[in-house]
Amino acid sequence: MMFPDQIREAIDNNTPVAMALGVLEYHSEHLTPGVDTLLVVRALDMLEKEMPLVILPPFYYGAGTYAVAAPERNGGIHVDSQVLLKFARQLFYNLLRIGFRNIYVFVHHQSENFSNGMPTDLSFKLAARQEIFAFIEKERGDGWWGDNSSSSYYDDHAAGSDPFNWIHICPFMSSEAQAIFPIDHAGEQETSLMMAFCPEGVDMARFNDTKWYSQGAKKASLEYGNRAKELILRDLKKAMGK
Repeated sequence: MMFPDQIREAIDNNTPVAMALGVLEYHSEHLTPGVDTLLVVRALDMLEKEMPLVILPPFYYGAGTYAVAAPERNGGIHVDSQVLLKFARQLFYNLLRIGFRNIYVFVHHQSENFSNGMPTDLSFKLAARQEIFAFIEKERGDGWWGDNSSSSYYDDHAAGSDPFNWIHICPFMSSEAQAIFPIDHAGEQETSLMMAFCPEGVDMARFNDTKWYSQGAKKASLEYGNRAKELILRDLKKAMGK
């Protein structure tokens, strides 16, 4: 919904550019399949009212896997990580060509393992590094890093302004937030988060406790969700330097 002059202004101001990256995955009967993406989408919508922010269209088609449930009649979609890698490289190539240098991709799906990585976030992390290298080499040629013009590289790195900070792949919930509100799957935590961020995606009248992972949803509450939301929004702003 931005006009070209607004895009140019965002580039000139180095305004953060954010995208929700997620999956469509079965989240028991009481939640919609888009939970992992919708949480990030709604959080970014809230932050846009508080800070300058460019929001990219969300990407729902990550590597959901079928570990939770088969897709038939449940709505889950799984796209292989090698396909995601190719898509992400094309996406980042175009964003860099546009002129954006302050890009953030936020992931909730499987982010309890974020330090080690899971297929969706690893695909985008690798693509970001590959495209940054390719973009700089195309502009400056071989030996760009060893050239004397790059003598400030380590100082820039310490300040967070080197090229490898052009694209950030970040967890939706910081390690601090996860320690206080541990991630689950369709249980108390995710159900409460949906109550706070996307209430129309929750219907406890549809709840059943036949699956072990969703039984904790019986304890979900808006109060729990709002406490987590406050911390999440604070940490997202901090991740984007605000």
